[in-house]
Amino acid sequence: MDLREALRTTGAVREFRSEPVPDEVVSRVLDTARFAPSGGNRQAWWVVVIKDPEIRRGLRDLYLPGWYEYLAQRAAGLTPWAPVTDDAAESEAVARAGALAAESAAGPGGFAEHLDRVAVLLALFVDLRAVAAVDKGFERYTLVAGASVYPFAWNLLLAARDEGLGGVLTTMNVRREPEVKALLGAPDHFALTAVLALGWPSKQVSRLTRQPVSAFTTIDRVDGAPFA
Repeated sequence: MDLREALRTTGAVREFRSEPVPDEVVSRVLDTARFAPSGGNRQAWWVVVIKDPEIRRGLRDLYLPGWYEYLAQRAAGLTPWAPVTDDAAESEAVARAGALAAESAAGPGGFAEHLDRVAVLLALFVDLRAVAAVDKGFERYTLVAGASVYPFAWNLLLAARDEGLGGVLTTMNVRREPEVKALLGAPDHFALTAVLALGWPSKQVSRLTRQPVSAFTTIDRVDGAPFA
């Protein structure tokens, strides 16, 4: 694909056709994505291609509790788990997650409830021994180390798009990271950063809605004039 077209049209895809994705296609996606940049070129990522049906169901079951907590916070008008938020309102919203889970159990379910059926599931870890977390020890929420793994995740989605696949990066399983690490045999120095779901899209997204540049870019200072 043309790079500009890929960048402007690669959106999150959560609805897939039932056809399997051949291993050689997944291999090409990984082979292309591995050229992502990382701090010191240490390439601290590790990918687990999840095929075993029992492990897939286990991953789904660990995904769902966080998903319903997410939905409950959204329903309350909150940004789920925002580092700066109303903690009391968040706790109150999360307490209603059980009701949402019960409602979902009575219906056909969506992406989350059928996560185990997606053609390709990739668990993405980062080796904490190999990332330079320059905000280590800060009192605020730290996230700089993600710069050494999430470009690789984005490359996976772009490479998948080039193969005609669709996909989505989800971090919901991180809510149950210890259990996921045990399920997938990850060592203590690994951190779960995402799960990527890939497959043949039921409908390929062609137009995305995003803010204009002037909405998030300013000159000289954060409170400076918009950069148009």
